[in-house]
Amino acid sequence: MALPHHYRTPSCHHSWTPSLYKYHPITTLQYPLHPPPSSFIFFFNLLLLLLHLHTHTFLKSFHMGHSDIVLRFLMFFVFKGVYGATTFTFSNKCDYTVWPGILGTPALDTTGFELPEGKSRSLQAPVGWSGRFWGRTRCNFDGLGHGSCVTGDCGSGQMECNGAGATPPATLAEFTLGSGTQDFYDVSLVDGYNLQMIVEASGGSGECGTTGCIDDLNRRCPSELKVADGGGCKSACDTFGTPEFCCKGAFDSPAACRPTAYSEVFKSACPKSYSYAYDDATSTFTCMGATDYVIIFCPTRSIGSIKSKAGNVSQDSLDALLDLYAHLASGDSSSNIKCPYLLNFVIFTLYVIIFLVQTLFSIK
Repeated sequence: MALPHHYRTPSCHHSWTPSLYKYHPITTLQYPLHPPPSSFIFFFNLLLLLLHLHTHTFLKSFHMGHSDIVLRFLMFFVFKGVYGATTFTFSNKCDYTVWPGILGTPALDTTGFELPEGKSRSLQAPVGWSGRFWGRTRCNFDGLGHGSCVTGDCGSGQMECNGAGATPPATLAEFTLGSGTQDFYDVSLVDGYNLQMIVEASGGSGECGTTGCIDDLNRRCPSELKVADGGGCKSACDTFGTPEFCCKGAFDSPAACRPTAYSEVFKSACPKSYSYAYDDATSTFTCMGATDYVIIFCPTRSIGSIKSKAGNVSQDSLDALLDLYAHLASGDSSSNIKCPYLLNFVIFTLYVIIFLVQTLFSIK
């Protein structure tokens, strides 16, 4: 599952190593029923592949045009089922450039890149991948990729983080991809907050909820946690460094480390995100067999237009409206595909139809 927060502290995130990843039981979560075994999915998709190879021979003979495009599109789903790769898609809805940072094992194609406003980029991750993503902002890199960022900087002095983690405060998306088992993921504010971010899962079964922080914590950050010049909102642990805020020493257990007034500020703004180290029960999410996770930066840029059109609405009413919007957006997703096996059946049916039609044409 995603890295347990009590195995790390904000001060050591920049030197985090993948070996710190480990599983720990979460008895308060209700796990969904297990879907059919992965061997079933493998042979089912293998059957689809054989059908494709057969029908593709007819396509070459009868030049059925667009059917070949359809089959190639469907084959995307087949190979996803056979090889088990997961796609991470990064989408920037901010009105400024974001530089995603990546730390995990095994290494992906990149450990950091530029993502301009309105753009998206996808990366493939193998089964069993564990790691985290975050957004760096207000960066300045030269033509050789050398430079730094005001928030979320990884300290590498380059656009590529090269095995270094985010300097707090930083909003983190954490993942551990299962091998024939559930994926675990979360959005964490344990290291503080620097920008809005949510995670959406698709193509999986089970809970597969949307999580993240859609509220702008900078507007409600306690003054003692604020970073100058809009540099984010630090955690109480990073600010004060005491065992009670960092869940260290005598406080290193779920029973001893409890929510604080500061973590409650984070939790009220972002109820689905980790607000302190042992905030597992409401903050860890699971999904079985998801094919794509979308990490969205600034998912609510439209909030600015809401404010501009609010007119004479009181600030309290406007805040209540935005809070409701934030809770809805960071709550459970209802748009995910809850039964990917139904999708496989539909794909199989399409293959059979194409096969029969092409066979009839061949007879004539």
